[in-house]
Amino acid sequence: MSSLPKFHFPGARAVVTGAASGMGEQIAYLLAERGARLALVDRDGDRLAGVAQEIHARHPGISQTTEVVDLSDPAQISDLTAALRRDRVDLLVNNAGVALGGRFADVSEEEFDWVMQINFRAPVALTRGLLPAMPEGAHIVNVSSLFGLVAPPGQTAYSASKFALRGFSEALRRELRPAGIGVTTIHPGGIRTRIAETARVAAGASDDEVQAGKAAFAKMLTYPADRAAAEIVNGVANRKGRVVIAPEAVVLDVVARIAPVEHFEIATSIRSQVKRLRRYLPR
Repeated sequence: MSSLPKFHFPGARAVVTGAASGMGEQIAYLLAERGARLALVDRDGDRLAGVAQEIHARHPGISQTTEVVDLSDPAQISDLTAALRRDRVDLLVNNAGVALGGRFADVSEEEFDWVMQINFRAPVALTRGLLPAMPEGAHIVNVSSLFGLVAPPGQTAYSASKFALRGFSEALRRELRPAGIGVTTIHPGGIRTRIAETARVAAGASDDEVQAGKAAFAKMLTYPADRAAAEIVNGVANRKGRVVIAPEAVVLDVVARIAPVEHFEIATSIRSQVKRLRRYLPR
């Protein structure tokens, strides 16, 4: 990616999905600070309007539009891309995503397809639809996950979608580089967003499993969304091919490289030992 010049934000037109909260919201604020023109996309119209109002209050001169779209609906994606490509697109941030907890035997076909549609097929469709409107110097950001680097039990659908997005992004980066278009893959760890609130749990899971799963998931989300957004925007500015966010993601990425098969078991053992040692440390 070093062969591409730094990304120029002022006046660039940026499309951000999942912009109504979490990392998407914070990315929108940072892009507005840097003078980008914004097209903000989310299915939550009320929250999206609130983000747009905040941006207007902070930066009254910034041009922005909002699009209320459900990315689980291919027809709505088609309409969205048709509307957005009437103008050039300099930056596409495929940030929107959903979570689904549950072992494969408990996950229905409909649930699995729902995750794949939003987390993988929607970014692919948006990229396909908007690429003709992307000039030389444009950039694409695809938000994968820590679970696009490692695949723990209970995350078959989510990991499948994020590994797929990772593979798509890495191949696309090499294809688009000669055209002067960059691609960054993002692998966040536990970012403090609303994803725990909106996550589904497999229909076949018991009530106890549902409650335990949601509690464990929420406990993981500790890294501030604004810090994650800053790392993402910095990655775009410097045309980084990959950005790994949060300490646990960095550590697990290294462990997965060293032990491609047994990395999850090794990481679980390390985590257990650290917890045990903490009991003997001064507070």
